Order: sequence, then structure tokens, then C-alpha cells
Amino acid sequence: MSSLTFHWFLPTYGDSRHVVGGGHGVPTGSAGGERPATLGYLTQIARAAEDLGFEGALTPTGAWCEDAWLTTAMLARETERLKFLVAFRPGIVAPTLAAQMAATFQRHSGGRLLLNVVTGGESHEQRAYGDFLDKDDRYARTGEFLEIVKELWDGKTVDFTGEQLRVAGARLARLPDPVPPVYFGGSSPAAGEVAARAADVYLTWGEPPAEVERKIAWIRELADRAGRRVRFGIRLHVITRDTAEAAWAEAQRLLDGFGPEAIRAVQAGLARSESEGQRRMLALHGGRTDGLEIAPNLWAGIGLVRGGAGTALVGSHTEVAERIVEYQRLGIEEFILSGHPHVEEAYWFGEGVLPVLRDAGLWRHPAARTDDSPAPAQVPFAAGAGR
Repeated sequence: MSSLTFHWFLPTYGDSRHVVGGGHGVPTGSAGGERPATLGYLTQIARAAEDLGFEGALTPTGAWCEDAWLTTAMLARETERLKFLVAFRPGIVAPTLAAQMAATFQRHSGGRLLLNVVTGGESHEQRAYGDFLDKDDRYARTGEFLEIVKELWDGKTVDFTGEQLRVAGARLARLPDPVPPVYFGGSSPAAGEVAARAADVYLTWGEPPAEVERKIAWIRELADRAGRRVRFGIRLHVITRDTAEAAWAEAQRLLDGFGPEAIRAVQAGLARSESEGQRRMLALHGGRTDGLEIAPNLWAGIGLVRGGAGTALVGSHTEVAERIVEYQRLGIEEFILSGHPHVEEAYWFGEGVLPVLRDAGLWRHPAARTDDSPAPAQVPFAAGAGR
């Protein structure tokens, strides 16, 4: 088997020792102690992630955060190996321009671009950017967008007339090398069809293993029909400590900082979301503040005050590693992680969990890999003690 891949997260809306909310119609806010998303602070996070062995870092998109393209282009000069998983929305950038931007990014960064295509789940936010299509039409446009972009990356001259997009005589003067992989997520039927046809990596938010297994089976079946193979990744927060007790105490500290008014306001906003994935996140906790461990070591508390990915792996380093292995056995190969604050939590995970996975033969630091290195063998994973 191949080595597992881990990515970290760049909070381009600000960071804190508490959970900074935002996304899916939720205004950005914090329970206190916010750290502005300056280039200097984001550089600290990026360099820490690079040193610890994360492959790349996800940068979000939306009116609630800094622009992902510009921010990561600047951070590329401050790092050497770290890749940037740039989230962007097809309805805002024309396909030929996006293909050209990706090619330029690859040349100037040394091939360190990964693309996270986000269709956009909130019509009111899309309209603020001049996009007035409904959700189903947005997914149709995403499919057409990716078809055009991939043909341009193949060096073709593209004439395309679809239901949503049209280009004539489109061609790139210089091609991206390498072609950036496309990461794509979505839980609706329309999203599944797009993923099967165009995604290289299908992403799911952190649901219990049984639900993730069903999602993987669904996308695999659709991809098989399309004659394609899709890899799988998962987006999670992490709270990992030397002991389970310390990790759960940190989760409780975060929960104590939310406040009932903040929870009610965020939940009311998220309830209006058009996103099927967001609906599934809300169903995991139902707005309650108890019973939040919805599967062993999987905590739904983050979703009380934050849109998007709302679950965290919580536990000792060994327990968190065990849960990662559980997802890996279902077919998950890539893990996109975050924690609060992002500098400190990167070190907790990088110095605590990654060595456990390395010693089990499941992970290798990217700087230590060579093209002719044998793939690490899967070894039985010893269960750890504790909660």
C-alpha cells in the first residue's frame, strides 16, 4: 500500500485559542484571543506544517476569508516543499483563465498547486459575486468547467458550447507541469456525478466510519460507470494530546467557550444552508451540547459554531492514530486536518500522531521519500489503552 498523505489548514480568516467560526453563511467570529491572518502568521503555520511532514495545506474560499490564490502565491515564496490546496469556485473564474492561473502557479511554485473545486452551496453568497444560478445549475456548470479546463491542460484547442459555459478557440500557450490534481467534495446526487467524471480525489467531511464507507461505495460505483478511478480524502479537525484525558479536557475547554447565544445564532444561519453536506453535519449534533462523541473519538462539537467541516478526532496520540487507520481501511488515503490554534495543534499532531503511523509503516515524511523507495508495508496496528 502507499503511504498515507496528510495536509494541514491555513486559517485565512484568523486564528484563535478558541474556535473561529465562519462559512456557509455564518459571519466570522471568535470566542476571544483572535490572531489576525497576517502573512507573517500564516507563514508560521505553513513552515510548521512543512517541517512536520504535511504534504500540503488547504486554503478556504469565500467572502469570509482572504483570497486563496493571492495568499498561497505569496506563501509559496516562504516555503520550499509544501503544496497548496487552493479552494476556488468555478462560477467566479472563467475556465480558460483558471487553467492559465494554474499553469502559472505550477511554474512559479515548482509544481506545488493542488486544486479544491468548490461549487458553492449558498445562493446568497454566490449572488454577491454576480452568480445567479441555482444549485443544480451550478453543479452542471462545474462539470462543464472541469471538462474545459482538463482539455486545455491536455494541450488541446477547445471549442465548447454547453448549457452554462461557452468558449471558442481556447488554448494555453504553456501547460502546467505537473497537471494539478482536482479535489472535489459534495453529498448531493449532482455532486456525485461531477466527482465521478472529473475528480482525482473525492473529499468528505468527517462523518462516522459507517457513513464514510457508504459515501466511498457510492462514488466508486459512479466512477466505475464512468470508467475512472477516484482516490478518497477526509476533512477533520484534531485534538490530540499525550493522554486521552488531556485531549478531552481541551475539547471541553473549547465547548465552554462557545456560549448559548453564539450557538443559537450559528445554528440558525446554518439551518438555511442549501448544502447537503452541511445538513449532514448539523444532523450529527442536532444543536445539542451533550452526547457529542458520535463515534469513538469523533467529536461533533466544532460544528456548533462553525460551518463546513464540524467534527474532530479527539484522544491520545495512539487513539487518534487508530481512528485514522480505521478510515484508511475504508479507503481514505488523504487526511486534511486542522486544529485550534493551528500552529500549536500542528505540532501536537505532527510530533504525537505521525510518529505512531510512521512506526506502523503507514506514513513517511515527504522529504524522506524518493521515487525508487519501496512503498511502506501495512503492519498490524496495536490498539492503545485509554478512552
